Amino acid sequence: MEELVYEQMKEKIYTETLDNGLKVFLLSKPEMAKTYGIFATNYGSIDQTFIPIGSNETVTVPEGIAHFLEHKLFEKEDRDVFQDFTKQGASANAFTSFTKTAYLFSATNQIEKNVTTLLDFVQDPYFSDQSVEKEKGIIAQEIRMYDDQADWRSFFGTIQSLYHKHPVRVDIAGTVESIQEITKEDLYTCYETFYHPSNMTLFIAGNIEPTEMMELVRKNQGQKSFSPSPEIGRSYPEEPAEVAKKFNSIEMPVTTSKCMVGIKEKVSGLSGKEILRAELLSSMILGHYFSKSGEFYEELYNSDLIDDSFHFETDLDKEFGFTILGGDSRNPEKLAERVKEMLHQLREEKVSEEDFERMKRKKIGQFLRAMNSMEFIANQFTQYHLLGVDLFDVLPEIESLTVKDAEEYLENWIQEDHIAVFQIKPSKQG
Repeated sequence: MEELVYEQMKEKIYTETLDNGLKVFLLSKPEMAKTYGIFATNYGSIDQTFIPIGSNETVTVPEGIAHFLEHKLFEKEDRDVFQDFTKQGASANAFTSFTKTAYLFSATNQIEKNVTTLLDFVQDPYFSDQSVEKEKGIIAQEIRMYDDQADWRSFFGTIQSLYHKHPVRVDIAGTVESIQEITKEDLYTCYETFYHPSNMTLFIAGNIEPTEMMELVRKNQGQKSFSPSPEIGRSYPEEPAEVAKKFNSIEMPVTTSKCMVGIKEKVSGLSGKEILRAELLSSMILGHYFSKSGEFYEELYNSDLIDDSFHFETDLDKEFGFTILGGDSRNPEKLAERVKEMLHQLREEKVSEEDFERMKRKKIGQFLRAMNSMEFIANQFTQYHLLGVDLFDVLPEIESLTVKDAEEYLENWIQEDHIAVFQIKPSKQG
């Protein structure tokens, strides 16, 4: 077991890669009442085309299968695993993102038992034709529910406007039609390919004794047999640099229009650390100009183009990247036009040393506050680990950024053919 010491953060992580390839990370926080465990696989909704274990042929599975598989793992032949956690005083959950599927629990007692339950249920799949068919109805209902939510539709509508072919443009849950195609055999194929321990990470943070916890995990994994570590062959379509649709709109039963401006980010060929730096710079710059205290936000608000629903986010990964800004607006056309002008204006902005230091201090404050949360540490650590980045290196990375880095980023960031606008308008009556 190796110790990773982070002097600046005054933290120590215990880590070991087990014989089966599972990467285990333990963060001991004896002062905390709660312990949080997350068991994550490097497999998300974008992983639709791949070479299954034991095959030389590429397959493409139905959209939404990673999310479907996440649901099904909780259901065993004789019980629902959620009940096991509840009996052991734990709260359990799971989520699927574009790149990751994660299973988690939080508890204040019976930690060893809950860690064992977490490992055992994820590593013991049970799928039957009957239970798969039943789940289709449940997930179809979930998809329809999200289809009725204007915020969700505006988020994915923007991504679909940005991307031509990449599976990031597909709703994580798939479509009502695509999930009908999922079979028990498909689920086992995806499980056997992507749920090998060597493609997974276990992170436990909280009131634990690291040596004892690592021994428990070692013993648990040593009692199970796994095939040799596979090399996973994933495949993604060639994606053009420019956006798929510069403008798109739909109608929904909303009282106020929604307007989103999306930026298709350039991530191809970037290392994990370069992606991290780009993400930090993007969030710092957007926060400086478009947060509630920013000059652009103030102008948009005073012009009655936005209300407090206005927000922004950046999501960068090795295979895709996007930034989205927007919210409710009574004048969506004018808002889109003005936001695009502001984004282009950023290319000419000269950030002062004083402003940049303020941006850095704000980012450092946000990061340090977030690091008080076990959930944040565990979730973000596993997410950054997929990029080949250490969460505890984020603080020194922020501190190392300079005005020159910000100016170079701004010069290359905004291009007209990388911007798309997506709007939701109120349905016409009658």
